[in-house]
Amino acid sequence: MSKTLEKIKADLTGVLKAGDAVSALTLRYLLAEVHNAEIAKGKDAVLTEEELVQVLQKQAKQRRESIEAYQKGDREDLVVKEQRELEVIQSYLPEQMGEEEIRKIVEEAVSAIGASGIQDMGKAMSEVMAKVKGKADGSVVSRLVKEKLSA
Repeated sequence: MSKTLEKIKADLTGVLKAGDAVSALTLRYLLAEVHNAEIAKGKDAVLTEEELVQVLQKQAKQRRESIEAYQKGDREDLVVKEQRELEVIQSYLPEQMGEEEIRKIVEEAVSAIGASGIQDMGKAMSEVMAKVKGKADGSVVSRLVKEKLSA
């Protein structure tokens, strides 16, 4: 079992004792998603730390998208709930890279593959995402690659 998964399980006990309902529901949901990912992987499968980070990133992305939709629908009560859940999920993700650090990696990747325009977006994205591995949000990387290739 990965250290992150052990921490989630230990933290679940703590938040239950503290009576933090939002954190408890979020952690239970994360554990269910991890379990579903293990089932999808195969019988008696255990997720690696990298696969666990992918599950967490997927959940964080879902929360961000929900926040955006709720803001458009003027549902502040749900925005606050989703933001709280996102904070809980992000506490288990690796430290995220800053935009300048990502921009530097994008520039290196674009020059390494010889990308000349937006048609090379896929190649550039796969190169950059391989280097940032869970330490950067895909939408930020996509935006920076697009900026670089459009310039």
